[in-house]
Amino acid sequence: MSKNIDYVRLVERAQLGDRQCLERLTELAEERLREDVSRITLNQDVTQDIVQETMLEMLNKLGKLREADRFWKWLTHIAFNKINHHHRKEKRYETAPASSRRDTNGPQHNQEAVAELIGKEFQQIVGGAMQCLKPRQRTVLTLRCYRDMAYSEIAEVMGCSEFAAMMLFHRAKRSLGKQLSRHGYGKGLLIPALVLFGKLTASSEASAAQILVCAAVTEGGLLVGLASLATSKTTLVCLGTAGVLAVGTAVSTLTPETPVAGSAQELVPSVLPAGPGTQTSTRTGEYWYYFPEGPSGPMMMRVTSEADGRQSNFQYLQNDRGNYTFDNHSIHINNQRMVAEDLCVFQLPTDRPELAAFISRVQGYRDPMEYVSSQGRDVLIVTTYDSQNNTHRSRITRQSNVLNERYFLPDWPAGARVVDNRDAMHRRGWTYFRITGRINGQKVSGTGRMPFVYATSKQCRPWLRLQLGDGSKIVDSGAGACVYDPSGRVTVRYKGVFKGLGRPWTGLHTIDIVRRDAAEKQVWFETKTMDSGQVEVVLDCEPVKLVYTIDMETDVIEKITFSANDGREGELSFSYLQDIDNAGSEFAEPKTGSYRGSQQNSPDTLWLMKLINNSW
Repeated sequence: MSKNIDYVRLVERAQLGDRQCLERLTELAEERLREDVSRITLNQDVTQDIVQETMLEMLNKLGKLREADRFWKWLTHIAFNKINHHHRKEKRYETAPASSRRDTNGPQHNQEAVAELIGKEFQQIVGGAMQCLKPRQRTVLTLRCYRDMAYSEIAEVMGCSEFAAMMLFHRAKRSLGKQLSRHGYGKGLLIPALVLFGKLTASSEASAAQILVCAAVTEGGLLVGLASLATSKTTLVCLGTAGVLAVGTAVSTLTPETPVAGSAQELVPSVLPAGPGTQTSTRTGEYWYYFPEGPSGPMMMRVTSEADGRQSNFQYLQNDRGNYTFDNHSIHINNQRMVAEDLCVFQLPTDRPELAAFISRVQGYRDPMEYVSSQGRDVLIVTTYDSQNNTHRSRITRQSNVLNERYFLPDWPAGARVVDNRDAMHRRGWTYFRITGRINGQKVSGTGRMPFVYATSKQCRPWLRLQLGDGSKIVDSGAGACVYDPSGRVTVRYKGVFKGLGRPWTGLHTIDIVRRDAAEKQVWFETKTMDSGQVEVVLDCEPVKLVYTIDMETDVIEKITFSANDGREGELSFSYLQDIDNAGSEFAEPKTGSYRGSQQNSPDTLWLMKLINNSW
């Protein structure tokens, strides 16, 4: 299908009654739909029915389409709904398995076109592997690999969030890879398999000839490769405190009500105009890690990849005010921090060797990230990796205030479209939350405040108040934590108990904060994905097991479940306030009481075990 066709004009002319344009549009739409639907249903009869029904609906409703440039997304959404309806009906009447209805012949002319290149055996294996995938998995592979649709567009078509679309794409690739591996084919044949499937299901030889699945597309929209790029050499740059403006000064004008991000013009200063994006295998990645309070404190990060010396479409920025991605000439402002596509633990060059070693044991492979030791504030670490030559470059840069320099300001092209995906609490930069639940049959309740970005963590510092069923309570004011007995007397004072909970203002996604907290205490963990866009992190704190349910898109903990070998159990549920206008005295900032004893170190993640053990 020619990419030079002016589809917008074709749609507009068809809507005005131009029969010739309508016929041409119908012809092009039917060809494209037949390919997409065939790849999802794997059944030529079903494909024919769905395409015909979709085309009929297109003709009936084309005049109601208000934005001509949305034609393909609109049409794909219609077809996708009809596919869903077909599968629901098929399941309801318990029809024969798809494998028994599969059209094993396929488009014969396409098979002949590629038979000289690919053996029949591999064709059958690829076809069988795709057959084993769920329809939604084949859908996301079709839209992403063969239609090059952005995740935001896929999410709109499939009726899910952008993050859920990313997760579904990752699971689809992983499932396909597993199916191929059962026949002895490694991950290196994932892209050839996708290309072959695209050619076999193309509607014509001309269309088959255009099938090309780029490696960059299959990387996904998450922070792919940070684990693989962890092999990069690291350069430590200690900016020093002399002459450096205090970070607090840089954000001192922010009040709790100040929006974290400004207008589009403020978000996109034309400091570093981006070059045209490319998709090639020649890539160079550069990673900037900035620690304003030192390596043990919050972190800002910038990721820029290049291809053939030009900036790629994908750039990531997580500074003191928000989380940004630049994709296909659009800037997306997101709730969530970045995570690795395969959900491996996000590791840093400042991780102590024993921490890195434990994470490697849990994940089953050794991450060769080079450890960089440093002390003091204002630490900047730059890593550069050239994937083509497998070489590393290092450079040293000194700036007077990194957060105010271009490296940590959104510097994408002026005029780029800004898409703000944040909910109300992330736009505000902080929120209140409630805790409800039971521990060993006793009611537990609490409240707290959580900043989402570093810029609001000073004025709206985190705190936690937890009331236990026996009358005792735990209060963490942000400056320290106290445990009170039922009479109100302070029994122990800690430096803080927020370890084991989400701390998004520190620069990492909640899933990584929880797992890294566990790893610091040598607690074994397991990560499980869920179709709902959530992830479960299971901590084996023998004899207690903790299960965290984390919403990946809002980047918060939804629930923590406790269970012990002797039958003790409990659960804490977290709810976060989008609207805080009428929060009331329930969320008055707490103060810790006086205590004559010495302050103990934080129990870290293990304080949650103390809840079920009642061992304060």
